[in-house]
Amino acid sequence: MAENGQIRIALAGNPNCGKTTMFNNITGAKQHVGNYAGVTVEKKEGHTNFDGHELLFIDLPGTYSLTARSLDELVARNVIVNDNPDVIVNVLDA
Repeated sequence: MAENGQIRIALAGNPNCGKTTMFNNITGAKQHVGNYAGVTVEKKEGHTNFDGHELLFIDLPGTYSLTARSLDELVARNVIVNDNPDVIVNVLDA
């Protein structure tokens, strides 16, 4: 948890599994979504409050592995490994 009490939540998962749709629904943002991989190529941040807590959601580009093979996968890896979010939600498409 950040010093200001903010809880940082990263949305991670494979490309095109619904991370940005979830991000938009939770934060009220209107980030572009598409039915193809590569729509999100950089991290996006959005805020919301729940039960008196400020939540910072981080929408990450899709990745299949923490072994980055592209710049957008490197962005996701760096947030997960280096930024130490409080929660990582692995979004799945069933």
